[in-house]
Amino acid sequence: QVQLVESGGGLVQAGGSLRLSCAASRLTFRSYAMGWFRQAPGKEREFVAAISSSGGKTYYIDSVKGRFTISRDNPKNTVSLQMNSLKPEDTAVYYCAAERTVRVHTTPAAYDYWGQGIQVTVSS
Repeated sequence: QVQLVESGGGLVQAGGSLRLSCAASRLTFRSYAMGWFRQAPGKEREFVAAISSSGGKTYYIDSVKGRFTISRDNPKNTVSLQMNSLKPEDTAVYYCAAERTVRVHTTPAAYDYWGQGIQVTVSS
């Protein structure tokens, strides 16, 4: 059974930084594009960032461009999201997701596996 386990969330003041990590197991990690999504209370789950299976291409929602960086380490089966200059509107549960594909997608329905989610809270 595929497992995706997020870590690194927590409470931070506005302007601060957090680094989320996602450890994947029981899948051929290098064959999967990886994405980060988030869901705030009362809102739909939204795309944040994604990275191709090789790590050569990255994608971001406009609101995080220049502040967030997605990266992956294929030998270690991990994907990370470095979040800088955090804002209160970044507060949400963040999810790691995996999609077996060459072409990266930004819609949640395209992803095959999901982590359990981790809370990120940014105080003003």
